[in-house]
Amino acid sequence: MKREFLTTGDGSVTIHLPDWNEQYHSKHGAINEALHVFIEAGIRYFMAENSNTLLQPMSILEVGFGTGLNAFLSCIFSEKNSIAINYTGVEAYPIIASEIKNLNYATQLDASKALFEKLHTIEWEVPSEITTNFTLTKQQKFFNDISDENRFQLIFFDAFGARVQPELWTKAIFQKMYFALQPRGVLVTYAAKGSVRRAMQAVGFKVERLPGPPGKREMLRAVKN
Repeated sequence: MKREFLTTGDGSVTIHLPDWNEQYHSKHGAINEALHVFIEAGIRYFMAENSNTLLQPMSILEVGFGTGLNAFLSCIFSEKNSIAINYTGVEAYPIIASEIKNLNYATQLDASKALFEKLHTIEWEVPSEITTNFTLTKQQKFFNDISDENRFQLIFFDAFGARVQPELWTKAIFQKMYFALQPRGVLVTYAAKGSVRRAMQAVGFKVERLPGPPGKREMLRAVKN
């Protein structure tokens, strides 16, 4: 499938798939979307809601590791806030070295390019210490093969959209997400479709609509009852 690079609204680059008219991140701003959905509505929200019982390290599962942007932002957050994070990123089709070099997230964030590249060059399937506070395990597998139970506090659900891959936004997939979370665990996603919200609710999630990132009216956050 053909792949192109697209400069998004905030100056950060994403990968565009013209055959699907789909991209890895919002064309309105890759970094801004990730910060809004996963850092602010995800990590910061979870920490605020569980400030009295928060245990470190925080355990995060990312469904759709992709460009590594969400992991990079989480790593930066962990270091700035001295919060230990164990991060697991699941990806069936990892991006390649030549694509990594075209992603300008480190420059846009005034962060370490070597740190961003390290996220991509570590071995798969092996926990690796990226920084003092951030440990990453990358797993190359399909989302349907996720079988963890009661393990994660937070899930970043960042699959390609339901328009092009509806099979990734089903009740069966969200049942796996529900099982993978600890009680009171949180799932956040950029998606806001009614069918997605209903699939989450059908497996037991309490779901709320939130204001979306730039260019998108709403997003969803789900909490395990």
